[in-house]
Amino acid sequence: MNNIPKVKVGIVAVSRDCFPESLSVNRRKALVDAYQAKYDGADIYECPVCIVESEIHMVQALEDVKKAGCDALVVYLGNFGPEISETLLAKHFDGPVMFVAAAEESGKDLMDGRGDAYCGMLNASYNLKLRSIKAYIPEYPVGTAEECADMIHEFLPIARAIVGLRNLKIISFGPRPLNFLACNAPIKPLYDLGVEIEENSELDLFEAFKKHDGDPRIPDVVKDMEKELGTGNQKPEVLPKLAQYELTLLDWIEAHKGYRKYVTLTGKCWPAFQTQFGFVPCYVNSRLAARGIPVSCEVDIYGTLSEFIGTCVSQDAVTLLDINNSVPADMYEADIKGKFNYTHKDTFMGFHCGNTASGKLSSCTMKYQKIMARNLPEEVTQGTLEGDIAPGDITFFRLQSTADTQLRAYVAQGEVLPVATRSFGSIGVFAIPEMGRFYRHVLIAKNYPHHGAVAFGHHGKALVEVFRYLGVEDIGFNQPKGMLYPTENPYA
Repeated sequence: MNNIPKVKVGIVAVSRDCFPESLSVNRRKALVDAYQAKYDGADIYECPVCIVESEIHMVQALEDVKKAGCDALVVYLGNFGPEISETLLAKHFDGPVMFVAAAEESGKDLMDGRGDAYCGMLNASYNLKLRSIKAYIPEYPVGTAEECADMIHEFLPIARAIVGLRNLKIISFGPRPLNFLACNAPIKPLYDLGVEIEENSELDLFEAFKKHDGDPRIPDVVKDMEKELGTGNQKPEVLPKLAQYELTLLDWIEAHKGYRKYVTLTGKCWPAFQTQFGFVPCYVNSRLAARGIPVSCEVDIYGTLSEFIGTCVSQDAVTLLDINNSVPADMYEADIKGKFNYTHKDTFMGFHCGNTASGKLSSCTMKYQKIMARNLPEEVTQGTLEGDIAPGDITFFRLQSTADTQLRAYVAQGEVLPVATRSFGSIGVFAIPEMGRFYRHVLIAKNYPHHGAVAFGHHGKALVEVFRYLGVEDIGFNQPKGMLYPTENPYA
């Protein structure tokens, strides 16, 4: 995927001048060795110019990691650490920062070999708050070289998302469809996050599409589509138009990304799109998502933002689904009860017309859009990718602005069950523990729209930390039994 960052993390060790500098030197070396032994050493850079004990050292270290091309930073407390200089490191570094501290190695060396970084982390956190500096501090930030190496590796997806957002442009086409107020949200918080927005008319997109008539690249894209779809290519006659549309979007991205490195899209895909373009864009949207370029439906700007965050975290295709319909009781009784440890209320069906990447479906068919074909000629509704979503772990999540421009988010881990949906579109039977309560006391109570981003795999830990780093204070999750929501009736 070339639409998400590949971060390089600079590791800068710090030392309080009344402690032996050798503690930080040796512990930094052990940390780097442990990381390289377990992970890809290309992800990290060991700052060799100095152990930071003073503000002058801080400037030298910053210049070095910048020269090395680092876009994320780990401040490593090899001992107690200089609380001013180390927090100034975080203040002046232009990118995500993590603080982590060294544990003591041996009860046999607690005289000159004791570093007190356990204590130093407290002072570091106090000074970060004092200076209003954002930094990621792991759940338990003190560890051995091997444990700290694991913490740094867990920092990578968080850093990718933060770096990605600071270099992201969201390109939209058209206003929301009628009766889609749920996808409406102020865009000011996006500017606060450093995200750029480019809003266009559907007419602008249609003009660009027409200019791609006869594009010589169309046959090659059609061949690629045919290869991807295989026997699922049920509407081959529409492939040239879909290929033309895909090239239109890709060329638009290149022409309009400006100084931004990463781009996501969102468009108004109905009701006039089909009659004017002559197809639906779902399959093309799925192909771009597979490349790491999410395209949300119905001009859902916060939907595509959420998808991009999930793509950065998971380094994989994501999708956007309606939290759509309940699982029928007879279906639950026949296919789920007694086979999986979920109640009926833990289950629901996630659906969208056909925007999920083919690689995330058990099998797929490219055909017409059933809902739209109820009111339009079938031939103009072709282009949707249908199939049951492949079973496996998922994370349902969303970042959203309230009407008064406050960011809030939710994260819920679960799975797609290996249960046939017997329905249409890109769809799956989802199970999330305590989904019924989460649905009522997070999704409904806090006015979230029906669109949710889906990352494939359990990525809740990293997503929560991303949202915290962004300053989101209200992060909902599917609370376990016995842990009441503020709006929950204790006698229900």
